[in-house]
Amino acid sequence: MFALIAVSLVALLAVDLRLVTGVVMRLHDETVPWTVERQRLARNLEELRMGGQRVLTVSERPARNDALLVVRILAAHPGMSEDPRTASLAKEVEAFLTNSAASADPPDMKVWDELSRRLRLLADDLSVEGGQRVSVELDRMSEAVEQTRYKLLLNVVLVAVFVASFLFILRRYLIQPLQRIHRVLISLDGRGALPLLSSSSMAEIHAVEEAIVRFDATLRENEEVRLKLERLATTDGLTGLPNRRHFLGQAAEEMARARRYGRPITVGIADLDHFKQVNDRFGHAVGDQVLQRFAAVVQETLRETDRVGRFGGEEFAFIFPETTPDEALRLAGRLRQRLGASPLVLPDDSILAVTVSFGLADATGRGLEESLARADAALYQAKGGGRDCSVLAAESASDISPQP
Repeated sequence: MFALIAVSLVALLAVDLRLVTGVVMRLHDETVPWTVERQRLARNLEELRMGGQRVLTVSERPARNDALLVVRILAAHPGMSEDPRTASLAKEVEAFLTNSAASADPPDMKVWDELSRRLRLLADDLSVEGGQRVSVELDRMSEAVEQTRYKLLLNVVLVAVFVASFLFILRRYLIQPLQRIHRVLISLDGRGALPLLSSSSMAEIHAVEEAIVRFDATLRENEEVRLKLERLATTDGLTGLPNRRHFLGQAAEEMARARRYGRPITVGIADLDHFKQVNDRFGHAVGDQVLQRFAAVVQETLRETDRVGRFGGEEFAFIFPETTPDEALRLAGRLRQRLGASPLVLPDDSILAVTVSFGLADATGRGLEESLARADAALYQAKGGGRDCSVLAAESASDISPQP
């Protein structure tokens, strides 16, 4: 019903719009040009009257001839012939002025006054005719616009009624059932019975809610699985430190940042001393405890900006951003000191001291692989120098010296 009424009103609006368009087209194509032509004729008649006045009042013959020429041009204008009234009056004025200019006797001013009055009245009539025709067309357009305004107002009222009806239906058949479902959901208790829904439609909405809950639970499980897989892919399962691949990625980012801003950076490689003997003597379980103890000491000692990763077995790699080699040596010494102060207590209450050897290299302005290779060479120097010490790789082998 609403659609039929709306279509009918729109059709009526289209009719009114077509009527307004027709009036506008007539104004543009007919009325306005016709009115302009009438105004032009009225102006020509006024010019004709003024020219005739000059012909009769000017005493000099050249000036009188010029004024007469203008009169003849105006009388012969094509627009004058389009209206019989103007054509007839223009010829009569031209004939009178020509005879007056050719005659030696004074002109008959009474006749001229009558002709002048007729010219002025005809000019006024032409102007009034143009205005009346425009006024008629404008009245038609105003009437059509007024009808369109009322029909448009009726359309607005109809749309308002439709929107109000739609909101009423929406509230009664959708919002209120959803509110009841909401009250049921918030009153759910695992210790009580599930409240029954009042209708099948609300039961279907409730089923959708349950499906969303199940879907949310599935998403949570998937997210947990994703996090577990990410941890397995980036973290060493025994020590909790980043694995080799993840560490190399972090180190590459830190090296690029240091190279971009021209900041110092140092890399290091550490190896637990006599770790193979620990495994052989006490078993792999104790070896795993040693690795975990070292990882815990590393996490407690290093700064937030430092990066560490397990390279494999008992070997660990470090990267120290914003750190000079001397500062890295002090950090390595502090780590070895804390590791030495945290011996491992074995099941038989014996004490197992754990030590580590460090190889450090200045990575400022160098590549990651080159810096790790230099740190690894310094580590071999530390191992050969008695272990439990830190060695800084220098530009030449003679400059390398262990630091206890």
